Amino acid sequence: MILYKTVAGEATAEQTIEKSRFITYVKPVSSREEADAFVKEIKARHKDATHNVPAMVIGDKMQIQWASDDGEPSGTSGAPIVQMLVSEEITNVCLVVTRYFGGIKLGTGGLVRAYTSSAKLGIEAAGIKEVAERFFAEAEVDYTYLSAFQRVDGERFKIESIDYGEKVKILMSVQSEQTAELKAQIKELSQGKAKIISEYNKNT
Repeated sequence: MILYKTVAGEATAEQTIEKSRFITYVKPVSSREEADAFVKEIKARHKDATHNVPAMVIGDKMQIQWASDDGEPSGTSGAPIVQMLVSEEITNVCLVVTRYFGGIKLGTGGLVRAYTSSAKLGIEAAGIKEVAERFFAEAEVDYTYLSAFQRVDGERFKIESIDYGEKVKILMSVQSEQTAELKAQIKELSQGKAKIISEYNKNT
């Protein structure tokens, strides 16, 4: 089950609009504290910038939505970025758009377009990934049955790792809604001889 969409990693993007330089910094975050630390870091790096506009959306239900215009006219920079992230259903992300003013005023509409397009460039550079809940089960089996599990790897489940000891320990995963099917597969492929030694759900 897909829980939410977020950015795949950190990224930077840049564009120049009417001689103003816009640099976008993007980072995946899981808490307000992590986002605040990232904003602080970028502001320290660009102390000489005209504006450092931060925006963040955090939580699997987008519970935290916050932005600042950092001196730009109210509602022209931070808020439109948050609105864009929410409309694209992207969460657990923090952005800072740094602007070096180039001498030409963009106007209210121009600012909204400039900051939103800069944010989108940053998101595109970072890439989007879907976070889903997966069920993991580690089964201990005799070596006799290993090839049977390997034959269906990628079809019925994903083998995450194999530990070769006195017996083989195979860590497998499926989407959380396929938990019962995986347990049935383990039993079938090992002719009932496998022992499940651990099982858990994890967001990936």
